[in-house]
Amino acid sequence: MVYNKKNLEKRSIFQRLIRDAVFPYKNKLILAVFFMIIIAITTAVLAWLMDPVVNQIFIRKDTSLLWYVGGAVFFSFVIKGFSTYAEAKIMANVGQSILADMQNRLFSHLILQDLAFFQSNSIGSLVSRFTTDIVMMRRVVSTGLTGLGKDTLSVLFLVILMFYQDWFLATIAFIVFPIAIIPIALLGKRIKQATKNTQIETGNFLSFLQQAFVGIRMVKSYKMEEYQKLKASEIINKIKKYAITGDGVKAITSPLMETFGGVAVTTVIIYGGWGVINESTTPGAFFSFITALIMAYRPMKSLAGIHSQIQEGLAGAERYYNIMDTKSAIVTHTDSLPIFKLSGSISFEDVSFAYEKEEVVLKNLSLNAEEGKTTAIVGKSGSGKSTILNLLARFYDPSSGIIKIDDKDISSINIHCLRDSISIITQDIIIFDDTVESNIRFGDPTAGLDKIIEAAKSAGAHDFIKKMSQGYDTYVGERGEKLSGGEKQRIAIARAILRDAPILVLDEATSSLDPETEKIVQGAMNKLRRGRTTIIIAHRLETIRDSDKIIVIDNGKVICSGTHEELVSLSQEYLTLYDIH
Repeated sequence: MVYNKKNLEKRSIFQRLIRDAVFPYKNKLILAVFFMIIIAITTAVLAWLMDPVVNQIFIRKDTSLLWYVGGAVFFSFVIKGFSTYAEAKIMANVGQSILADMQNRLFSHLILQDLAFFQSNSIGSLVSRFTTDIVMMRRVVSTGLTGLGKDTLSVLFLVILMFYQDWFLATIAFIVFPIAIIPIALLGKRIKQATKNTQIETGNFLSFLQQAFVGIRMVKSYKMEEYQKLKASEIINKIKKYAITGDGVKAITSPLMETFGGVAVTTVIIYGGWGVINESTTPGAFFSFITALIMAYRPMKSLAGIHSQIQEGLAGAERYYNIMDTKSAIVTHTDSLPIFKLSGSISFEDVSFAYEKEEVVLKNLSLNAEEGKTTAIVGKSGSGKSTILNLLARFYDPSSGIIKIDDKDISSINIHCLRDSISIITQDIIIFDDTVESNIRFGDPTAGLDKIIEAAKSAGAHDFIKKMSQGYDTYVGERGEKLSGGEKQRIAIARAILRDAPILVLDEATSSLDPETEKIVQGAMNKLRRGRTTIIIAHRLETIRDSDKIIVIDNGKVICSGTHEELVSLSQEYLTLYDIH
């Protein structure tokens, strides 16, 4: 029962792969099949021509047929060569198109997933889906199906010729070859498992490399080079072990086919030779038959290898579709409110949330942030401050309770409308390996250069950008390596200004800056806050003391709220938090 279930799953994955990858290119594939048929026919014709070559030319010495048969052989090779080229070109085009389609489809699916998905799947594992898995899947469709079609057709026409020349000899030969298929099919399961293990470890290795190189400063400062080398070696050796296992299993198919092929050819030579000696068949018919058998051996051997390729591809397809079948928990409901511009009043009503079932972060939390005013949220590390911001932007949905903006439940607001209404600036500024202009344009992809420059000026970034080697066209390096902390912050502020969202979220936005740079950035922040509903999370008292309201939370609950002056006189928790005496 389990075996049948696995077979059904494999068949389902294969059917999906054909439907998603192959069907869109059916017209090109039909043309490729036409050329495959021409290749198969010309292959059989070449084997058949051995009959008149031996009987009429070599034995009867009929010179009148010499040019006709020679010409037929030449034109058969020309037609076969042209058809092989045309089929290969079409299938290469289809193969690369399939690769691009599946990578586009996978990226489009992944980019819409929620944060929880990316926290539970390593970057390396996801990257390996784009490389190892999809390449193997493409190999199934392009190389595998090409070989399957071309080789099957070649074998079919050669078998027809063999049965035409001597049905009894053909029957003997094709009793032997199918026996080889049984162990090859059994080996396919081991190939698929070894391939799957290799792909998993390759994903782990890509994830390890990403972490090691991104964190290279930490590695060197803690002298962890040797530890990282050992860890890399451990993963590499696992990949090597699984790859060797898979290659070893695949290698067994060759001696199996050689052995069974040897038995078949030897049997045919002995029996056929006996027939020629006893004049029960002609030498030409025998040579035509043996030529067809030998020509059929190569495509039959290739068909055995294609089985291995299909198993490898199915292992990749299984991992690919596991990702494609994952649905984002954060969705816009079909009955959501139409896109409109939000104003910015925010309320949390009895909101509870847990990243994991046992890890409750917020417990029946209620708070309000008035439109156009600045609200600071303060508390000890781990009290739930950043979680509030994650819920506000619907990176996660609350376990219970309601979050409202403008008295509308945010789960009923179109997700694009919601996020268009929020600008977020955090301590860990995300800068892409692109130009300064492109990094600022993230705030509004439709903005022209004039608006980008205007936003940069408002953020206090224009002067240092103009001093860069290529101004706004300067590439800033991976993670903005060519920029200082303050410069990154000002580009992030310019991005937020360009977005012009009614809600501004500042999460520890200046905590990593030196006092002088913080003063410059804080000035740009104050300009940005004007007229916007602003939520601030900060540890430094100086950055929140002039807020319209300060909310103190602890252990996922609101302890108290008020202005700085009110909290100084009313809240011991607030005094302790900022060491105010």
